[in-house]
Amino acid sequence: MIEYVKANVRIPDYLYPRKGSAQMFKNRFLEALTKTHPLTPFIVYFPVVLYLIFYSLNKLNFKFIIAGGLFVGGIFSWTLAEYLLHRFLFHFQPKTELGFKIQFMIHGVHHQYPSDPKRLVMPPAVSLIWAVIFWHLFKFSIGIYTFAFFPGFVAGYIIYDMTHYAIHHFKPPKNRLRYLWKHHLQHHYKAPDKFFGVSTPIWDYVFGTN
Repeated sequence: MIEYVKANVRIPDYLYPRKGSAQMFKNRFLEALTKTHPLTPFIVYFPVVLYLIFYSLNKLNFKFIIAGGLFVGGIFSWTLAEYLLHRFLFHFQPKTELGFKIQFMIHGVHHQYPSDPKRLVMPPAVSLIWAVIFWHLFKFSIGIYTFAFFPGFVAGYIIYDMTHYAIHHFKPPKNRLRYLWKHHLQHHYKAPDKFFGVSTPIWDYVFGTN
């Protein structure tokens, strides 16, 4: 495999950044499913967050402090899920031609074309599947408390997608949030095997990938 050297770090060819956009499918419908407007996660999932909070407080009669604690716990849990998915699923090491194709569709396309504005947030066709998986996982493990925990988890996901879009689309702000830009862009342009956190770098410090 051809490898390039950038910032003294070897970057595999299939992760090397380019300008423009890739065509992933010849079928127009499938190709359209891979492209997403950046506001889509907010439009699709924010009503879910509001409904589940309302349901928790008014139908299940959770105390505000309990619902609030579960909600914050959900956000925090998302940051860990974000890190683990990015590190171990999105960056799994392919060893076959089929593996490379799968890795490219999952995440490699974003590394090759990091400025493609229509592929900076997760397509609903994919995120809805993950939402169902996590909902049932939490329902099995914490039962009724899922109704207050899951909206926090989803809110964390919305923040993640919005942050990811902002980092790639806008100039870094002149405040402390600027560090998020620096952290994530190092993942793209310096070391794709490090800096996996997007909405927060905390887990990179915990697991030593910063």
